[in-house]
Amino acid sequence: QLQLLESGGGLVQAGGSLRLSCAASGRSFSSYDMGWFRQVPGKEREFVAVVWWNDLTTFYADSVKGRFTISRDNAKNMVYLQMNSLKPEDTALYYCAARNSGGIYYFTKLMRDYGNWGQGTQVTVSS
Repeated sequence: QLQLLESGGGLVQAGGSLRLSCAASGRSFSSYDMGWFRQVPGKEREFVAVVWWNDLTTFYADSVKGRFTISRDNAKNMVYLQMNSLKPEDTALYYCAARNSGGIYYFTKLMRDYGNWGQGTQVTVSS
């Protein structure tokens, strides 16, 4: 099991940038796929991005592709989400999530497949 703690959220104008961080504590961080999800009130939590345990493969939601970049530092047990060209519709509570990969290459954007979650960090983009 991993414990996850997000930081880096805040208020930014449209077109601006933010970098979210997720600090993980626990064993075998490098065996986990690490993802970011987001949620606005009244809507389901949605997939944003994931970086695989091998640190070589990433996937993005179409809505953020080309603007957001996910990365990880296995030596520091950290995951990052660099968000550029932010839009008001990016406003949400952003969650860090972890999925024990078991050493298998498998892409999933389903919440139920991620067993570890942080508390979330709020991102607000003003127009």
